[in-house]
Amino acid sequence: MSKIIRITTVPISLKLLLSGQMKFMKDAGWEVLMVSADGKEINEVVKKEGCQHVVIPFTRKITPFHDLVCLWQLYNLIKKEKPDIVHTHTPKAGLLGMLAAKMAGVKTRIHTVAGLPYMVAEKQKKSLLVNIEKLTYSWATQVWPNSPSLKKFIVEEELVGQEKLKVIGFGSSNGIDLEKFNRGVLKENHLVAATMRIMPGDNEYIILAVGRLVKDKGIEELVTAFLESKISERSKLVLLGSFEQDLNPIDEEIVRKIKDHPRIVQIEWTDHVAHYLALADVLVHPSHREGFPNVLLEAGAMQVPIICSDIIGNTDIVTNKKTGLVFPVKNKEVLKDALEFAYVKRDFMQQLADNLYAEVEEKYQRKKMHQLILKEYQYSLHLIEGN
Repeated sequence: MSKIIRITTVPISLKLLLSGQMKFMKDAGWEVLMVSADGKEINEVVKKEGCQHVVIPFTRKITPFHDLVCLWQLYNLIKKEKPDIVHTHTPKAGLLGMLAAKMAGVKTRIHTVAGLPYMVAEKQKKSLLVNIEKLTYSWATQVWPNSPSLKKFIVEEELVGQEKLKVIGFGSSNGIDLEKFNRGVLKENHLVAATMRIMPGDNEYIILAVGRLVKDKGIEELVTAFLESKISERSKLVLLGSFEQDLNPIDEEIVRKIKDHPRIVQIEWTDHVAHYLALADVLVHPSHREGFPNVLLEAGAMQVPIICSDIIGNTDIVTNKKTGLVFPVKNKEVLKDALEFAYVKRDFMQQLADNLYAEVEEKYQRKKMHQLILKEYQYSLHLIEGN
């Protein structure tokens, strides 16, 4: 039986970014071991995926001495388990996982890139993050950017040679579960709960943003554009996600507006994203950096109109005025205009959403993505055995 170790920095990545993937590989006859830092999601992930989990105490910050301890623990785990493949996701897990796997003699070392933090980093930190990416890729035998434009960027930045790079299918790390993100299967009690949290008024236009409430997600621009728009008195801005003021803080004045303004609703993270999408008139994703954002696939599957920034990842999914509206990243004025346009031109926006649904259904179904990843694993082992 072939064995694979899947490593992410935190367990919520196993739960959200790779949902169902480990179970699929196990059902296909693989032994799968999951690794991440500790977290409340672990029991749920183990139960859902049916695979063993081991805790390595990764941090998401730059912590050199602690990282060395994690590297040593990871190396010993990999030496003991003797996997055929080590596959990492997220920056810290990638850096330590690829080095530990190389040190332990694992021949197939795969790292998935789902966005590059250095794209929005300050100059001093940017150089360090660039070098971390280069090191991670140098220790990997394969690097899988999760979108075509991300691959193009990596090539242009000369982070690694093209021979290591591969985009699986049309992009995405895990595809989209059309059985879950489907208006026909939503539970009434969860819809009622979501409605109670939003408390929409009669004919109120619901603008939804999904994701962590951090500077890099464009939350400051979104809140400002919304409050300055002509539609703010007839709309409600719903922010589905948690603050992370210790990692990538939003301006305190914006935080105050989010908490105090009667037409802005902030809701802590929930697993019932589909139910909030079902209540939304438009999904806005103003992020500054992405790899291949799942929320756009989710909105596409739910036929919710989209407004998004013109960054890598977003533009792999959404084409301006064909499958959504795309605005220049960080441009509050154009975002404001887009919100007002979407409010007035609802039939046009719905046609764009229907166009995107057809593309999502054709290109990004989760079952197809799992099959493609399995084929890549099998091919990698075949090459090793051939040598």
